[in-house]
This record gives sequence, C-alpha cells and structure tokens, in this order.
Amino acid sequence: MNQKLVYKNDAFEGYIGVAKEDITPPAGIYSRNWGAASHDVADGIDVPLRVVVMTLQSAPEERPLVLISLDLGWWKSAEDEWHIRGAAIEELDLTPDCVIMNLTHTHSGPGITSDDKDKLGGELIAGYLDQVRDAVLRACKRALESKVLSTLTWDYGRCSLARNRDLPDPEKERVVCGFNPKVSADDTILVGRVCDKAGKVLLTIANYACHPTTLAWQNHLISPDWVGAFYQTVEDATGGLAMFLQGASGELQPARTYTDDLEIIRAQGRQLGYATLSVLEGMLPPGQQLEYDGVVESGAPLACWKIVPASSNKKLYTQRVDLELELREGLPTLQELEQQFASCDDRVIAERLTRKMHIRRKVGNGATTNAPLWIWQIGDGIIFAAPNESYSLLQTSLRQHFNNRAVAVINLANGSASGYLPPADLYEKDIYQVWQTPFAKGGLEKLIETAKKSVKLDR
Repeated sequence: MNQKLVYKNDAFEGYIGVAKEDITPPAGIYSRNWGAASHDVADGIDVPLRVVVMTLQSAPEERPLVLISLDLGWWKSAEDEWHIRGAAIEELDLTPDCVIMNLTHTHSGPGITSDDKDKLGGELIAGYLDQVRDAVLRACKRALESKVLSTLTWDYGRCSLARNRDLPDPEKERVVCGFNPKVSADDTILVGRVCDKAGKVLLTIANYACHPTTLAWQNHLISPDWVGAFYQTVEDATGGLAMFLQGASGELQPARTYTDDLEIIRAQGRQLGYATLSVLEGMLPPGQQLEYDGVVESGAPLACWKIVPASSNKKLYTQRVDLELELREGLPTLQELEQQFASCDDRVIAERLTRKMHIRRKVGNGATTNAPLWIWQIGDGIIFAAPNESYSLLQTSLRQHFNNRAVAVINLANGSASGYLPPADLYEKDIYQVWQTPFAKGGLEKLIETAKKSVKLDR
C-alpha cells in the first residue's frame, strides 16, 4: 500500500510560556559603539529596549528550555555575559544546555562591558547589568508561570532587507564594509508562531540574518535600530509578542545604513515585519496538515489536497558541542596590544586596539580556543546557536543539509563573540571580517561540518 503523501509546517506541541520586560538603560550611560563616533553618551532614547523570553516543556513538570532575546549589541567580556545567563541557569535550577541567550545586535545600545567603568558614563554599567539580570529573571519566571499547552509552528519566507556588505573599494586594493549591489545575499527568514489551543497567537519569532547597523556614529539615541519597528509591526497585527533572533549575518546588512535618520529604521523594521506577517498568512492552522486527496480530471489532471489533523511532536533534545578552533598565526599578545594602546593618541585606532585586547583575553595565548555550539531539537525543528559572527554560509549549508526541517541559526548566542567566521576563500583578501578575526582559515567550514554530524534526527 502506498504511503500517504502529506505536507505540514514543522511543529512542536507542548507547554510554552512567553514574557517580555523592559531593559532600557539609565540616562547618561556610556554608549560609544562606533570607532568614528565623537560622543560617548547618548542624548536620549529612541524606543525602549526589551528582553523577550520563551520557555518550552514537553510536560508541565519537566525541566524547561529557555530562549532569551536581548536588545543589546555584543559582549566583550565572558564574565559580563555569564552574569546574566548564569543567573538564569542558577535561579531556574537548570543545566547550561537548557538556556540560549541571543543578542539582537543593535549597534546603538548602551555599554555592557564592566571594564569600561572609567569612561564617561561607565560608572552606570555595573548597575545596568544588574538591571538586565533582574529583568531576565522576571521574564523567565513570568513565562514559566504563564505556560499553556501550545503549538510552535515554523515556516520559511523571504525578505530583501539583508544585502551583501563586502564591497570592493573602487579606490584601493581592499574590501570595505558596505552595500555591494553586485553580490546576492541570503534573504531567508524563518518564522515561528506560538498558538494556544484556541488558536490565539502568543508569540511570533523571526530568525533573520542582518546587521542592525543603520543607526551609526551620527546617531545620539539609544535604540534597538530597525528591530524596534519590527516588533511594533508584528505585535500590532497579531496581538501577541514578537521575538527577533539574529542569524548568521557576518556579511549582511541593509543597503541604507550609517545614518541617524529614524524614518529609515522605521521603514526597514516594517519591511521585516511585513515579510514575517506574509509567512504567517501562508502557514497552515496549528495542529493541521495537508494530505494528498487524489486527482480530479479536468482540462488538466488536478492534484487535490485536503486539510486533516496532524500528529503532534513533543520531543525536546539539547546538547552542547565543544569545538576547538585554530587561531591565526602571528596574533599579537595581550602585552603587545597593551603597549600599543598606551602609546596611541588616535581615537579610532584606540577603539580598534581596545577591541583586540578584549578578544585576546577571551581566546587566550594558545594555538586554539574553544568555540561552543548549542543544538536544540524542538519537535520537528532544529536550532543551532553559537557566540561568534558567522557568515551566512553557516545557515545556507545547514538548511540545505537538513532540507526537510525548519532550521534556525543564531549568531551572538551564549558567550562573548571572539570574532567573525568568514569562508576560507576570503582569507586572502584585505577585508575587515578577516583582519578582525582571531580564527584561522577553515574555522567556519569546521563549524558547519561539526553541526551536521552532531544532529541525530531519529531522536
């Protein structure tokens, strides 16, 4: 007997809770994230920053998985990141594999490095980190308290916001960081929808790869960048919360960037929001699938499908893979960087040296460094999360390999990013993501192969 031909959106059924909290920083906090910036402290707030939390359980008594999204830029210190994530793990009595904490990667956020305490407004950073920690804990607890039997459904779509940003300099033999109209970009968006048993949308997730770098050195406001307008667009339409998960965006950003024009980020956020809503409109209802229903002979033989109930998948599986990546030869030691910094009087070069010193502290002075990878199997879907800034080859490769699954790929998760992971063929070029990274050629490809081999789909 022939097996039934069916189609369904990848799904998980279980107890899901969602919550958000405000993490807008205090006035006067250090907020210089651009080397070209002439100011150290923002003049005000564009729109509030937030933390959004989703908890997942197969049954109410089981330990939860906790997914956290923060409207912040990037961690320079592993200790500062662990101050937040570690508190959630301890407070909820979880193991580290059960929590993924992602940064949306706004470049217009507050300082979150406690080592910057001596800079203008830096005295407020320690207190702000405590504020973020407490907000994360409140959101986690409220999500768990509000959990209900729900269905998480995934589907793919497209959004042209993300563009390639590796532009050959027309004046020099180098590649500069900006819109390259001649190279196509991965425009895939993965949308997740959480609905309760009555069909009410509780949360919409967008996993999309694109740098929020539209507001740049000219901007004097704390802002989630275009992510803020994405939230508003989706939430106004669905009535539920929205969550943004930053994808593998190493070479991706909008075409229009490096401005202080708030109307541009509003339009960009709506663009991603509308693309997300378009995917939602095309999704099957929760708990349903299409089943092939035979042929009707007409002017053409017409294949007919019908909607039928779908079986639920309640499986949750987590693992952490500790991957050793080689470091580049000839990296300056921390002591050498400190000596260069001490004699530097150029503001932009000093900022670059500061970042290099943070990276050296994270990776150590050995020949390799640990680059962990978190893998969650949520029903029929898979999440891959890692702290560094991978190029989009990571997500395109994994989605091609697991082509019958919904695959979310998350940069800037669980730890402080040490650097970019560009494809091996770019290492011969004078390009920012290559000369910035401490990782040797081939690191991205090793991460991809490790991720592929680590997933056992029969679980």
